[in-house]
Amino acid sequence: MVPNLKLSKTEGELLDTPERYRRLVGRLMYLTITRPDITFAVKKLCQYSSAPRLPHLHAVYKVLEYIKGTVGRGLLYSVEDDLTLKRFADADLASCQDSRRSTTEFTMFIGSSLISWRFKKQPTVSRSSAEDEYRALALATCEMMSESVTS
Repeated sequence: MVPNLKLSKTEGELLDTPERYRRLVGRLMYLTITRPDITFAVKKLCQYSSAPRLPHLHAVYKVLEYIKGTVGRGLLYSVEDDLTLKRFADADLASCQDSRRSTTEFTMFIGSSLISWRFKKQPTVSRSSAEDEYRALALATCEMMSESVTS
């Protein structure tokens, strides 16, 4: 997707055949299993599956163009001595144009290998970026704890 692209439920013309949009987004969802670099964009596109519009379809095409240009990318697990667990969390304040809710994202690595990632729209509207960051940190901590319990 184009950086800083703002999609909305109401802007643009409704698609005559939304099945194509849904099918493409479904395939992109499957691809996120091995391509975490497109997860954020696909999460955004999934939100418009019930009534997709022309700008949403154009955004899907942009993701497909990106994938075509980065075919060799994906998850890579290497053998290394560093088994340090690292986690990163972030949030973007009011990123959803329709609800003004923020998106929380986090990644977890063992050494340099990505083992877990998640993007989640926050359930409530935040009043500050600090509140957003605390929620992101809490989500990452809960995920890390559940990973260590199940391992």
